[in-house]
Amino acid sequence: MARRKRTSQVLEKAARRAASINSIDPNLDLGNGLTLPAFSTLIETMRTRENAYNSALSQLDKLYREMLQTERELGDMAEHMLLGVATRYGKSSVEYGMAGGVPKNQRRKRLRGESLTASSEQP
Repeated sequence: MARRKRTSQVLEKAARRAASINSIDPNLDLGNGLTLPAFSTLIETMRTRENAYNSALSQLDKLYREMLQTERELGDMAEHMLLGVATRYGKSSVEYGMAGGVPKNQRRKRLRGESLTASSEQP
């Protein structure tokens, strides 16, 4: 599932406001650093950062999908490795247990219909 990209309502409103103020005077200076060129520069800075953020989210989604694919491949290979040890040494061997499997002769045998809670209550 892709992450939601961000859109800024403040950015959209500021861009509309800058366009409206531009129709009054393209070089409007209201004092204290409130100029139309400074306002336009800040709008472009915000637009650039928003685009960078959304691009980073897309890259993160791509990395996440690649990681999940590699994780599936790793799980499959781990299973094949254990099966290979079982084929070479047998499922009752010490080597099979060393590889992470439960040797056949050490598995608990449950009766049909026996639940996990019933088997754990018995000594």
